[in-house]
Amino acid sequence: MEGRPRTKIYTGPTGVVLLTDRRVAKGALVDVVAGAVGGGVRWVVLREKDLPRAERLALAVELRAILAEAGGTLVVAGPDPLDGDAVHLPAAGPYPPPAVGLVGRSCHDTAELARLTTEHYATLSPVYETRTKPGYGPPLRPTGLRELIAASKVPVLALGGIETTAQVTACVEAGATGVAVLGAIMRAQEPRETATTLGRAFEEAATRVARTHPARSDQGPHATGLRPTVPTEGSSLIARSGHGRPQPRPQPLSAAAVTATTGEENQ
Repeated sequence: MEGRPRTKIYTGPTGVVLLTDRRVAKGALVDVVAGAVGGGVRWVVLREKDLPRAERLALAVELRAILAEAGGTLVVAGPDPLDGDAVHLPAAGPYPPPAVGLVGRSCHDTAELARLTTEHYATLSPVYETRTKPGYGPPLRPTGLRELIAASKVPVLALGGIETTAQVTACVEAGATGVAVLGAIMRAQEPRETATTLGRAFEEAATRVARTHPARSDQGPHATGLRPTVPTEGSSLIARSGHGRPQPRPQPLSAAAVTATTGEENQ
């Protein structure tokens, strides 16, 4: 409509976002990621920062190929995008961020959020106790997460110890655009089923929040996080990856499969 200000559309990570860690993965990292993508994950953050660049680049190529089939996107932890266009940076730097298509930043408090400049999104952690970084905290819990999200200039992913559907729901209700998960999927016996279960919990919570708090879904920097995680044809996510073949939604799990995912270790 003429004269009406346009809402800026957020095209960064949303839904269940997978962080990699080959050291805790139940199987080969590429296979675990493939399973998670089969379960609906469309955003993967490649960590493995201890690998030589050549090995890490080769791994990035493999993971991008898996994500491309689903219209997903690989984000690389650190300032080197490994021939891609998306990075996730630590709170310590570099500042200013590199000039790439998508930049995320790890944050833990209001001071770090205040330093954000051209970043597109941030993670806030740890929301819960995490086995990946024991003693790291104290945990924000949903109450602390909500307070920091209110202070953030950019959409926020909740990170740290998120392994159950109840935790996913609590993070969405606190205002998170997505939930970043490591251990719950990396350690899962069935990564696809775990990803499907957590992804469904996100979408159900996001839909409920959008119905009960329409202002959250129609305006503000976090608005477009409350959307389904499966990209649609013509979306900027697909344009970034260069592929346009949306995948069907994962089929519902059996009760036994859903129950199995709740026993996974904390991230």
